[in-house]
Formats: sequence, structure tokens, C-alpha cells
Amino acid sequence: MEEPLKNTRLIFHIDVNSAFLSWESVYRLNADPQALDLRTIPSAVGGDAKSRHGIVLAKSTLAKQYGVTTGEPLAQALRKCPQLTVVPSRFDYYIKCSHRMMELLETYTPDHEKFSIDEIFLDMTQTIHLFGQPLEVANRIRERIRDELGFTVNIGVAPNKLLAKMASDFEKPDKCHTLFAHEIPSKLWPLPIRELFFVGGAAQRKMENLGIHTIGQLASCDLEVLKAHLGEKYAVTIRGYANGVDDDPVAEKDPINKCYGNSVTLSRDVSDYETACQVILSLCETVGARLRADRVLCRNVCVELKDWEFHTQSHQMVLPEPTDSTSALYGYACRLLREFWDRTPVRLIGVRAGKIDDDSFSQLSLFDSPSNRKKKELEKAVDQIRSKFGVDSIKRASFLKEDSIVDHAASKRKHLNRQEDIR
Repeated sequence: MEEPLKNTRLIFHIDVNSAFLSWESVYRLNADPQALDLRTIPSAVGGDAKSRHGIVLAKSTLAKQYGVTTGEPLAQALRKCPQLTVVPSRFDYYIKCSHRMMELLETYTPDHEKFSIDEIFLDMTQTIHLFGQPLEVANRIRERIRDELGFTVNIGVAPNKLLAKMASDFEKPDKCHTLFAHEIPSKLWPLPIRELFFVGGAAQRKMENLGIHTIGQLASCDLEVLKAHLGEKYAVTIRGYANGVDDDPVAEKDPINKCYGNSVTLSRDVSDYETACQVILSLCETVGARLRADRVLCRNVCVELKDWEFHTQSHQMVLPEPTDSTSALYGYACRLLREFWDRTPVRLIGVRAGKIDDDSFSQLSLFDSPSNRKKKELEKAVDQIRSKFGVDSIKRASFLKEDSIVDHAASKRKHLNRQEDIR
């Protein structure tokens, strides 16, 4: 294989194969080496198939062969594959797996960018000479992650972030692929336009109406025609991507997330304050745990409601001091709910924590009582227990009732900082 020219940019994109399912498998095999590896059977990580919010968060390769897709309702997935093994998520442990991988990758270059919980870009331009030829180094990293951490990744090697990400999506799992400039005509241009990063369903339909079905056709399309149908800014960006053009630097984003949120579609409409608060407590459990796992604090809380007619409203407040406490988030969220909800039946409730700060720079409060400090230590202890023994290993008593409308820690894959097609 022809290697890139000396001193040109060299970017690696590392993407965990079926991340949540792989990490769940690692957890179970670490606890019991004789346990069945979920990756070897049709399986999925998801919620409760009996409720409306049960969805597939990750699926095995064998489940994919049955047509199971990420994000679809579990009931639908089970119709496609009746023998599908469904397990609940263990998000705190998945965060730990992500952190371990990031620590391993940081030994190769200080220039990196965490794209999501299971993806990272490495700028190897200044350090590749320390380790060897690009593809050899990528394969060495892939093997180290598999052997030392117990899960597999795909790695894309290219001169920019876009091409590296596209390369990592080639044949899976546990593979390394290159996509240098001279390989674009043979590897990138024959692909369907839907596989190009930043092309959503709406844009795909518009381009196919113009007779554009492959990335190569998009790359050679008249720019003015694209502008007329897609808008000037998007047309310039997407045609550039089709030609492998991307100057975006590899740079760690700060903060990691602009906000941490969770929402749940309820199995039945809710119109009483007590039940709504129980749902909010469930959501605050997961939001608070994620804040503590990433060692950040929030200074804003927002509650969102969607009623039975699909009308959405929200109410937010700036907190008197930054927090990562589940109890504090719950108290503020319930106060917001009381202030703006008129008891119109709701089918969706959401909680968001925003204005994120690094907790290492938080200011000590003169009013931080011993009881508040004990609550914080208790929440950290609960996080550790759930991370080790599973999210269901410890619950609040209020969620032990048989008629509880929601799980004690409503689970939903958090939104990632990715650009989506909004056209």
C-alpha cells in the first residue's frame, strides 16, 4: 500500500464495535469467565419491551443479520428475531470502559478529540514517526484494545477527520482501513450518498430526485444546482465532503457536553403531580450519575413536557450554586414542575442539566451543611455499587411499588455532540 507523503496530516478515527453490547459482554465475562458472550448470539442492550420507551441501544452482529436496528422499539426487534436476548444497560460501567480506552490512546499522541463515548480522533501527524508505518500502528492499537481491554474497534486512517471516520465505517468488526486522497475514487465515490457523513434522510431524498445516488456523483455535481436545492452553506459543505475536503482540526471540545439530559415516553399519560415527580426522580438518577461520572457540575436545570396532543413546553432556572447531586436536581426540577404545569396529561417528561462546569474549579459554599456533604458521599457510593453490580442492584424504596410507571433509573442513550441533517 502506498503510504502518505511525509509531513502531511495523519488522522486516526477509533470506533468501538457495538459499543454498549461489547462493554456489557466485557462486564459479564469479567464477573464470570464462563458466561455466555453476548456478541456470539443474537442479542441487544435495551429497556423494557413492555413499555413504550423500550428501544434497542446496541445490537450484536447476529441480531443485525435479522434486521434488528439501533433505535427501534424492542417489541419490533423481537418480532424480527424472537430468540433475541435483551439485557438492560449499565451506563456507569460503559463510561469506565470508554475512559480506559481513552487513556490507552493518549499514550500515542496528546492531540486527540473525543467525538462521543465510543469514538475518538487522534492526530498522529507529529508522533507517527515514533511508532512506525500508519497502518501497522493502527493494527497494533486495535490489537492492544482487544487484548488488554477485551473489546474490538475499527480504526480509520486518513489525512483528515472526515475521511478517517468514513474509513472506520468500512468492513467491520475488528478491522483497520485507510482512505488517502488517491483512494477516494475507488473506496469513497462508489458508496451510496446516504453513507456520507452529514447526509440525512431529507437531503438524501432531495439529491436522489436530482439523479444523485452515489458519493462520486455528488462530488462531480454542479455546485450551483446543489445550492438551489440544498441551500448555499450545506451544498458547499457536502460537496466538499464528497471530494474528501475537510479542514476541521482535531481539538478537544470544552466542555465535553453542553448539557446532560434524559427523557422518557410514558407507558400511560400522567396528570398527577406525585407520579410526575416520581418520573423526574428516575430521570435525575441518570442525569446526576452522568454528571458525577464526567466530573462536571451544572448551573442550570430545565424540565420539558409533551402533552397528549404532542404540544411541548419547558421551564428552566439558574441554580444558586453548581451541583451534580441527584437530590438537588430532583428538588429544583419538582419546583419547576409545580410552577408551570397545569396538570394537562403528559406522555413525555424530560430533565436537562446545562451550563456545565468542571467540578475541580467549583467554589466552596459557606452554607454546605454536613447533611448535604453526607448526601453527596452517599450518591457517590451508590454510583460505585451500581457500576460494580448493575444499575438494579440498589433502588430507592419509592420505586419498589408494583404499579411504578417508570424504572428507577430511566435509561436512554444520551445525545452525542454530532451534527445531524436538519433539512
